[in-house]
Amino acid sequence: MGCSKKVAYNSRQVKLMTGLLLLLPGLIVLFPVQAWALQTHGAPEGIIVHQMAHVFYFGALVYLFWDLRRTMSQGRGWKFLQIFCLLMMLWNILAFVGHQTHLIMDAADFSHEFGYLSSMMLGPFSATKLINYFARLDHLILVPALIFLFLSLRSIYRSTAEGEDS
Repeated sequence: MGCSKKVAYNSRQVKLMTGLLLLLPGLIVLFPVQAWALQTHGAPEGIIVHQMAHVFYFGALVYLFWDLRRTMSQGRGWKFLQIFCLLMMLWNILAFVGHQTHLIMDAADFSHEFGYLSSMMLGPFSATKLINYFARLDHLILVPALIFLFLSLRSIYRSTAEGEDS
């Protein structure tokens, strides 16, 4: 037979442990060393896996869109979800093409005089450079897609909370 020992914590101990648990993330936020938010794909296998992820994500979105149309899901939320799928499919295509054009270009095609995040594309401009430039504007598709996802989830939640058949 195993013996179990109950540990009772008083409120002072709980407050101390909670404070210690919150201290570490607080220190990380206040005193960051490096924030690696941007990852470049140095080795060839990195970009290959990344591109494969775009293809698989595109396929998943196609299936979700097809399944939503097949089941004839009614309601505003489901329509917003279909719009989200279409926009994200478009975003995946644009990102895939943008990555491919970036591979074709040379490092000399960009000026990083003021750092990586303020890089500029240098002329003369070709079709590849223009496609790459417009592919970098993918946030113009991605942000509306995420807004439609939010509207979809909110609408589906509200209709479910009201007891409607969404």
